Amino acid sequence: MKITKDLYQGSLSLLTDFYQLTMAYAYWKAGKGEQEAIFNLFFRKHPFQGGFTLVAGLDYVIDYLQNFKFKKQDIEYLADMKSKEGSRVFDQGFLDYLQNLKFSCDVEAIEEGTVVFPNMPLIRVQGPLIQCQLLETPLLNLINFQTLIATKAARVNLAAKGEPVLEFGLRRAQGIDGALAASRASYIGGCSSTSNVMAGKLFDIPVSGTHAHSWIMSFETELEAFEAYADAFPDQCVFLVDTYDTINGVRNAIKVGQLLRKRGKEMMGIRIDSGDLAYFSQEARKMLDEAGFLNAKIVASNDLDEHIISSLKTQEAAIDVWGVGTKLVTAFDQPALGAVYKLSAIKTEAGKWEPKIKLSQQSLKINIPGAHRVRRFFSKGMAVADMIYLEDQEVNPRGTVIIDPADATRRKRIMPAFYQEEELLIPIFRKGKKVYQSPHLKQIRERAQNQLESFDSSHKRLVNPHLYPVGLEENLHHLRMDLVLKAKKFDNGEEEG
Repeated sequence: MKITKDLYQGSLSLLTDFYQLTMAYAYWKAGKGEQEAIFNLFFRKHPFQGGFTLVAGLDYVIDYLQNFKFKKQDIEYLADMKSKEGSRVFDQGFLDYLQNLKFSCDVEAIEEGTVVFPNMPLIRVQGPLIQCQLLETPLLNLINFQTLIATKAARVNLAAKGEPVLEFGLRRAQGIDGALAASRASYIGGCSSTSNVMAGKLFDIPVSGTHAHSWIMSFETELEAFEAYADAFPDQCVFLVDTYDTINGVRNAIKVGQLLRKRGKEMMGIRIDSGDLAYFSQEARKMLDEAGFLNAKIVASNDLDEHIISSLKTQEAAIDVWGVGTKLVTAFDQPALGAVYKLSAIKTEAGKWEPKIKLSQQSLKINIPGAHRVRRFFSKGMAVADMIYLEDQEVNPRGTVIIDPADATRRKRIMPAFYQEEELLIPIFRKGKKVYQSPHLKQIRERAQNQLESFDSSHKRLVNPHLYPVGLEENLHHLRMDLVLKAKKFDNGEEEG
C-alpha cells in the first residue's frame, strides 16, 4: 500500500522536528554532512508492564523512505523562515543541498510481527550523517505507535484465548492517521477484523459490524427493529440486545431467529454492550441453548481490555467474541512506547568506525555503542535467548556469555552449537535502493502468531511476566563499559594516564 501517495499525495519530508533541520544545517556548515554514521532505533522498557513487545510499522517506514525528497514547495517554505532578527534561517546553499538530496542510506530492520525486547535495534540506519539525522523523527513516529498498538492487540488476543477479537475503535482513535495505523497494527497483533472501512480497503483487513442502539430506537419496538434488520441482512444477523432490557432483548432476538429459520436462514448471534457481562452472557447462553440456538454466538463489548477479558474468563462468562475499541486503539493505559533513535558509531577521516557512547545519570539511558546485530537462539522450536553483538565480532561456537545491559549481574551462557539461530536484522535498503519484498499484511499477522507461539507462556503473562534473557555478547559489554569509564574520566576533567 502506497501510504504517502494514497493518503498524502506527496512528500512527507517536512514531517520532522525543527531541530532535525537545524542540526542538518549545522552539519552542512561544519562540513560533516556526508560523514558516515550509524543510528539505531530501539526502546528501553516493554509497554503495559509486559514481558514482550510486537514490532510493527516497517511498511510505513519503507514507503516513507521511498518517497523521501524535499519538493520545491518544501524548499520555498524553508526559505521563508526568518530568525528573530529577521535574517533567513537557512543559507541558499543548504536549501539547494536539500533539494538535490537523494536517499542513499543502508537500512536494516527487524521484520514486522516479530517479538522484540528492550535495547535491541528495531531499525539500523547507516549513511551520510545529515540523512541519518533527518530520519530520526519520522521513523520514531512511524514505529512507536504501531508497535505499541500491535503489542496491546496481542495482549488482548492472548487474554481472549483464541476467541475472535473485533477491533472497532475508529470513533475513539486519535484522528484519521491514528485510526488507520491502529486498525493495521491491531490486525497484526491478532484481531480478526476491524470496523474501519477505510482501513479495510487500504490494508485488505476483513471488516465487521452490525447495528447500534440508534437503529433500535428509531422503531416503535425492539422486536420491530430486529425484524427489519433481519429483512435487510438475513445472513448476517447479530442483534444488539441491551438497548432497553437485556433479558427481554434476548427473547426478542430468539423470536426473530425462529422467523429466520422458517426462511431457511440462521441467526448468527447477539451482542451485549453494557451491564454485568458475565451474568447477562450466562443467562443469554441458557436462553439461546434452550431455544435451540446452540451455535449462536454471544459478542461482548463495553470498554474491554486484556484485564477485563481475563476477569470475565475467570467468572466463566459465556462470551464467544470480543469487541474491543477505545482501550485498544488509544493504548489507554500507556499512551506512548518511548522508542529512541541514537548515534552508535561514526566513521573517522581515516575510514575507521568509531563507536559512540551517551552517558546518563540513569544507567537505563546509556546507549549501546558500535555496529551491532541481533541473533535469536532456539531449542526445539522455542526461543531461549537473544544476543546483541558486534557486527565484526565472531561468536565463539563453543560458548559465549550474554550480559543484561541494565544489570551486569544477570548473565546467561549460550552454547551456539546446541541451538538453532536466526538473525533478526535483515537488509531493507542498500545505498537507498529497496532490496526487501514487503509481505502481505496477512503474512505479517501470521508471523506475529507464530512468533508468540515460540515463546514460553511465562513471558506472555499479563501480570508479572518472567524475564526473557536478552544480553550483550561479552565483547560488546566490555566495549560499552570501557567507553563509559573513558567518557566519565573526561566528563570529570581527568586526563588519561
